[in-house]
Amino acid sequence: MLILRQSEVCDFRRFFAFTQFPIAFRCQSDMRRVHSPAQLPIRTSLTTLTTYQNRLLARLGANDLALLQPHLEPVDLPVGLVVIEPDQPITHAVFPETGLCSVIANLQERNSVEVGLFGRDGFVGTALVLGSTRVPHQTFMQVSGTGLRIEAEALTRAIEASPSLRRLLLRYIQTFLIQTAQTALANASAPAEERLARWLAMYHDRQDGDELSVTHEFLSLMLGVRRPTITVALQMLEGAGLVRAQRGRVRVLNRAGLIAAAGPAYGPAEAEYDRLIGPLHGHGEAERTDHAIDYSSAS
Repeated sequence: MLILRQSEVCDFRRFFAFTQFPIAFRCQSDMRRVHSPAQLPIRTSLTTLTTYQNRLLARLGANDLALLQPHLEPVDLPVGLVVIEPDQPITHAVFPETGLCSVIANLQERNSVEVGLFGRDGFVGTALVLGSTRVPHQTFMQVSGTGLRIEAEALTRAIEASPSLRRLLLRYIQTFLIQTAQTALANASAPAEERLARWLAMYHDRQDGDELSVTHEFLSLMLGVRRPTITVALQMLEGAGLVRAQRGRVRVLNRAGLIAAAGPAYGPAEAEYDRLIGPLHGHGEAERTDHAIDYSSAS
């Protein structure tokens, strides 16, 4: 459990070095405690789900779903929840149904930067599929939502019992690796407005509706640039009629134009997801398949 002391909350420089995720500056009396996934209360009011918004769970056939379903626990995922701590054992995997997760690389004594994001298209705990139990990067909820939690051991047993489940999760990991490579490309060569357009398009891919809840401060952390740079980049996108920025949110007005403005860094990971798993962007609940998906092909 992570609790910020008053001096750490109020000092801007130490704040970034200590937390690596954005929380409004306020005294400890006004801070909400941030829990790990293992400490989250189960949403006992919910019955067992038979359909899922999470794209991976929705693509599972009946046999694979039967391996996971008895162990899936519905939980709330509040903003700021650290779902993976760097270099700490992964106790649970989480399949987000709604909300947005951010993977953060942290340089000591320097600002952190986002290296990947996902929501209902993926899951927390990819290292478990690769035979590891920890990673050097932090993952936290940048947009609150809900999800389904499963103990790491239960997921590992299911993967060992089902080659098709392992194959599906490995396919997702491939798409995420491509996303991080495209992020590195964008960070190295794309202007700020192009990187911002890509980030907003990726956020838009993973939620319903056109209202994106995000602040200038948060965008500056995610893209690794100063806040004035974000302000100018947003003004450029607004001037092109692609988005409308308001306090604490951005509304997408022209998705096709936003994707065009995102440049070549947007597209390869999304196309790979469509090819290997299914549609990434869409509204409402993901299509539920009533038969086992054939993931035996290596293509």
